[in-house]
Amino acid sequence: MKRIPKPVFFIVALLILAFAATSIFGVSYYVGDNKQTIIKGLGDIRWGIDIRGGVEATFKPAGDYNATDQQLDSAKAIIENRMISEGITDYELYADYNSDRIIVRFPWKDGETEQDPAAAIEEISSTAQLTFRPGQEYTDVELGSDGSYVYKTPKGDTETILMDGSAVDSAQAGVITNNSGSSSTTGGSQYVVNLTLNSEGAEKFAEITSEYNGQTVSIWMDEVMLSAPTVQTVISDGKAQITGNFTAEEATSLANKINAGALPFQLETVSSGSISSTLGSNSLTAMAYAGVIALILIALFMIVMYRLPGLIAVVALLGQVGLSVAAISGYFTVLPSFTMTLPGIAGLILSIGMGVDANVITAERIKEEMISGRTMDGALDRGTKHSLSAIIDGNMTIIIVSIILLLVFGPSNILSWLFGASTTGTIYSFGYTLLMGVISNFIMGVFFSRIMLKSSAGFKFLRHKWLYGGAKGE
Repeated sequence: MKRIPKPVFFIVALLILAFAATSIFGVSYYVGDNKQTIIKGLGDIRWGIDIRGGVEATFKPAGDYNATDQQLDSAKAIIENRMISEGITDYELYADYNSDRIIVRFPWKDGETEQDPAAAIEEISSTAQLTFRPGQEYTDVELGSDGSYVYKTPKGDTETILMDGSAVDSAQAGVITNNSGSSSTTGGSQYVVNLTLNSEGAEKFAEITSEYNGQTVSIWMDEVMLSAPTVQTVISDGKAQITGNFTAEEATSLANKINAGALPFQLETVSSGSISSTLGSNSLTAMAYAGVIALILIALFMIVMYRLPGLIAVVALLGQVGLSVAAISGYFTVLPSFTMTLPGIAGLILSIGMGVDANVITAERIKEEMISGRTMDGALDRGTKHSLSAIIDGNMTIIIVSIILLLVFGPSNILSWLFGASTTGTIYSFGYTLLMGVISNFIMGVFFSRIMLKSSAGFKFLRHKWLYGGAKGE
C-alpha cells in the first residue's frame, strides 16, 4: 500500500470539520441592526411552501387587453424563468386560457419578516422593459425607500427609444471600484449590471455611442430611470454597463429580470394572498432536533462497531452533510440558493443513508481482511479497493434516478404534460438534494475518508489491528 504522509490525516480532518461548520452555521456579522452575510448557511436557505408558507397570486393582462394563448404561454415562461433565476424551485404555475388568467404560488424569501404578498409578487410580475433613450428628461420624481431620488416617466426627446432589451444577450451583476464616496459605494466599490450585447445589439450600440458621443444616454427599466451616463467613447465591443444606486440584491435582481426578458403585456394583479404552511416552523425545529439526535446515534454506532474507521466515517459524514447544505444554501457562488421542501429534506436524508452505507461497506471489508490474517497495510489496501465497486454500483443507480427526476420535473419540464405541473417543484427538489448528497458522498465518504484511513496507518500508536476491526490485543 502506498503510504500517505501522516500530517495529511489531521489536515484533511480539520479542513472537513471547518468546512462543515461554516456551511451549516454560515459566517455573518452585524453592522447595527443590519446583518452582513459572508458565507451562507442553513439559516439562509429558502424554505418551501409546505414548510414556511408563501404567496398565491392571480394575474391578468392590464386594461382590456385580449391576450392570445401564445402570449399567455410566453408570459408564463418568463415568470417561470424569473422564479428559477431567484432560486425558487418549489412553485406552481398555471395559465387559464379561457379567462386570460395566470395563477402562481411560490414560497416566501428567506429573512422576509413582513410577508407582504403585494411586495413579493412585484418582482416576478413587472414588465421589466429595458430601454436606452437620448437625454435624461423625466416627468415625476419620488423619494425612494433608501432616501434617494427616483426619476420616473420619460418625456421630451427621451420618448425616442434608441435600443431596447432585445439587443441584450446576457446580463450579470458585478462590482467596480468607486472612489467617489457616494452613498452607493461599499468599501470603495459600487454594484453594477454588466451587459453583453448580441451581434445586432453591438452594432447598434456602436452607432448610438458614435452619434451621441459627449452626450447623455439614459437607461430606463419600464418607467424608472436607472442611470444617465455621458457617452465618453465609442463602444464597439458589445459590452455595456448600468450604474446606479444599486445594492447587491438590486443589481442581481435587475440582471435576472433582463435575462428573463420583458413580458409581452403588462400584468395586473387580480387577487393575492398568503398561503399557510402545511408543516410550520415548529415541525421544522422538530426535524432539526431529530436530525441532530440521529447523527449522534449514527456516530456512536459507527465508532463502537468499527472503531477508527468508524470515527473517520463520522468526520466524512459531517463533511457530506456540510457539502450537501452548501449546494442548497448558496455557499458556492456557482450554485445559486435552492428552495428546500419536505421532499428535498427526504432526499437529503436518503443521501446521508447512502453515505453511512458506503462507509459501513468499506469498514466491513477492512475488518474481513484483518480477520483473514492480512497485515494492516494489506487489509487497508485490499479492503478499500474491494469495497469501491459495490459503492459505485449502489450510488450510480441513485445518480441515474436523480438525473431522470431533474430532467422530467425540472425547468425543462420534459414530461410535465403527463405528470402535471403541480408536481414539478416538489419532485425536482427531491431529485436535486438526492443528487447533491450522493455526489457529496463520493467526495467525502469515498475519496477523503480513504485518504484519512491510509494516512492514519502511518502513526505508530494507531498501528493496532484492533483499531481497524481485528481481534483484541493485535
